[in-house]
Amino acid sequence: MAARTMIHLAANDLRSVDVARGKEMAAVGSYSQVCRVAACNGLHLEEQSGRGRLVATKPVLIWRRGVACGVRASVVPVSNGAPTTAKTAQAALILIRHGESLWNSKNLFTGCVDVPLSEQGVNEAIEAGKRISHIPVDMIFTSALIRAQMTAMLAMTQHRRQKVPVILHNESERAEAWSRIFSTDTEEQVIPVVTAWELNERMYGELQGLNKKETADKFGKDKVHEWRRSYDIPPPNGESLEMCAERAVAYFKDKVVPEIEAGRNVMIAAHGNSLRSIIMYLDKLTSQEVIELELSTGIPMLYTFKGNRFLRRGSPVGPTVAGVYALTEDLARYRDQLDSRAWS
Repeated sequence: MAARTMIHLAANDLRSVDVARGKEMAAVGSYSQVCRVAACNGLHLEEQSGRGRLVATKPVLIWRRGVACGVRASVVPVSNGAPTTAKTAQAALILIRHGESLWNSKNLFTGCVDVPLSEQGVNEAIEAGKRISHIPVDMIFTSALIRAQMTAMLAMTQHRRQKVPVILHNESERAEAWSRIFSTDTEEQVIPVVTAWELNERMYGELQGLNKKETADKFGKDKVHEWRRSYDIPPPNGESLEMCAERAVAYFKDKVVPEIEAGRNVMIAAHGNSLRSIIMYLDKLTSQEVIELELSTGIPMLYTFKGNRFLRRGSPVGPTVAGVYALTEDLARYRDQLDSRAWS
C-alpha cells in the first residue's frame, strides 16, 4: 500500500516544507493556511473530501479540513478512494478585464506601467462584483499591476459570501512571516489572492506613456494599428500579442487549470491582451479571430468547467440571471444556499 506524508498546519507556523518530486502530502488546517504553504513551495494543491487518493506523479499538497495541531510529519497509509479528477470536477472560471485606469481616461498607452483605476474604473469594478455576487469564488489570480488588483478587491466587496480577499506574499521569508494570520476562524473567511507578472498586460515598449492620437499622427494610423492589432508584430522594443500569449497561457495551464480541475472556483482579474490570450486558448480561436476580440473594461466573462471541458457562458448581466447557473449542479446549489442564508 502506498504512503504519503501528513502535514498538520497551525496558524502560527506556516513554515516551508521540503518535498521531493513524486512525493504526496496531505495537509490538515484551514484552506488559506494550506494555500500559503503550497504557494511558497511550488506545490499543486488538491482538495480531498474522501478517505484517500492515488499518489501523484508530481509534488501535490492535499487539503483535508480538520483541526490544526502544530506542524509535524508522519507517514499514513493511503486507502482506496475516489480522487477528484478533471473528469468529475465542476467549477466556475470568471475572467474580468480591469476597470478604466487613469491612463485609459487620458488616452495613453499603458502597457506594464503600474497605473491605478480612475473613478469610473472603480465604479466599473464594483458593478462587476454585483454581476458575479452569486457565483462562488474560492481563489483569485491577478496580474502584478495595481489596476487589476484593485478590480479584484473592489469586485469582491459586493459578493454575498462577504469573504475577504487577501493577497499572498511569498516573495520573501519576511514577507510571508509578516503577513501571517493568527486566527483559524479568520483564515476560514479569507479568499487567497495570487499575483503573477505573467498575467500582466502586454508590454508596449516605447509606446508606453505616449498619447494614442499623437502617436498615430506621428507614425501613421496604419502603423499604429499594426502595432496594436496584429498578432505577431510588436511595437518598438515591446511585446506582440503572440509573445504575451506565450507567458499568459503557459501560466494559466500550469497554475490556474490545476485549481479548476480540483473543483475550485477561480476568478482572474487581468488585462485586455492577457485575457484575450487565455480566451484564445479556451475557445480555440485563430490568430485572426483573437485580434478581432474586444473585451470591455469591468465586464465579467463566465466559463464553467465540466467533463474536462471549458464552456463559455457569456457575461452575466446581473445577480438574478438564473441561466448563468443552469449548466452545473454545483453552481445552482451554491445559489440556492446563498438564497436560503439570506432568508434565514
